[in-house]
Amino acid sequence: MPALTSARPAARRSPWRCLSHPSMRWWSLANLLSNAGTWMQLTVQNLLVLQVTGSAATTGVSMAVQAGPGLLLGLIGGAAVDAWPRKLTAALSQAALALVAFATAALVAFGLLNVPALLVLAAVTGVIATVDAPACSLLGNDLVPTRDVPSAIALGSAVHSVGRLAGTALAGVAVVVFGTASAFVANGLSFAFVAAVIPFLRLVDKPTEAASEAPARPAEASARPAEASEAKPVREGLGAREGLRFFLGRPRLVALAAITGLSAVFGRNYTLTLAVLVTGPLAAGAGAFGTVSTALAIGGIGGAVLAGMLQRPSVRLVAAMAAAGALLQIAAGLSPTLGLLILLVIPMAVVESVSDTAGTTVLQTDPPAAMRGRVLGVWRSMSTGWGLIGPPLIGLLMELAGARAALVIGGVVIATAAGAGLLAHARPAEAARVTPVPAPTHAADLTAVA
Repeated sequence: MPALTSARPAARRSPWRCLSHPSMRWWSLANLLSNAGTWMQLTVQNLLVLQVTGSAATTGVSMAVQAGPGLLLGLIGGAAVDAWPRKLTAALSQAALALVAFATAALVAFGLLNVPALLVLAAVTGVIATVDAPACSLLGNDLVPTRDVPSAIALGSAVHSVGRLAGTALAGVAVVVFGTASAFVANGLSFAFVAAVIPFLRLVDKPTEAASEAPARPAEASARPAEASEAKPVREGLGAREGLRFFLGRPRLVALAAITGLSAVFGRNYTLTLAVLVTGPLAAGAGAFGTVSTALAIGGIGGAVLAGMLQRPSVRLVAAMAAAGALLQIAAGLSPTLGLLILLVIPMAVVESVSDTAGTTVLQTDPPAAMRGRVLGVWRSMSTGWGLIGPPLIGLLMELAGARAALVIGGVVIATAAGAGLLAHARPAEAARVTPVPAPTHAADLTAVA
């Protein structure tokens, strides 16, 4: 009997505990194939676009056209996900992305891909993604109990990393053997496979689960007095504006957006900042940056495994991870040798992966179920915005101050903001714990005696 008791907590802490659910196993397999197909396409897409347009500027425009709908239509896409059946929405969006990939493959194979067609395909892909991204994210979480959501998100991160490695490797082989169009065909088939799997997935009944865990809630609420004040009734409409109003009225989500946005702009453009650092001040070549990129991938996978053990991530954990990553970034900026830099980027990637998993878990579980699509829509608009702002801003900073100074300045900005947030959150909680109990007055004593 003691062996069984010790085994159950161990199983609940396992980073792979979400795989105990059959639907999650199928969903993970489908996502592995989908990620591999996506990276096969991405590996050849930019070169193909550059070949078709003959202009780096036009290539950048095509990328902006694809990202633009996420910035402009994220709220509407999230509202659609809340209004429509989740499985049907995800299946149709995956099928639509498959059709776009097959259409692109046909245009490439017959030599018909030109700039107007390229921009139209990029725009259509971006529009579909505004619905597909939140629908698939929430569908994956609906396959497991709430306590296993961190495990599901961490597994998704690991699947993404493995799919990236596999897709990048397979792209070269496929292009050499079958031609450029084969990468788009492979991506279309991967989307079609996901769409075919979705109807057979079984969703977890979250209301039943919440009721079964109800006895544990009061103790948890008393342990977190500062967060309990956010549990206010919400008027849930179906419009996009209700999602924005809810997001801005939720201090926890606003704080998460602030720290994540700062980290994205000043701390996570490693393909740019570390590339300049390696080839510039450290005087190493492209092969050395490849080694640094491999170290980042290894750290990311390790961080995903560690993050899968989380039970109830919080915004405080995200802030703490952001501060730790910022300090590592400062050390990387000051690193005198390539060897030390490689040793530093592994924990940098671990911290980033844990922070991403914790933040995504809060984002997808904190709002009421009927608001989660719109919350993810708001998040997509914001993340697209800082994804577009970050690289030019950090590039300008490197031009003005150099790669080392840019890494150090960015780290100081993130660490200062995260530290200030942690201190501001700690003070109300500390005050709530040490609130003095007033001593009885003489009049009260007399009343009690009477």
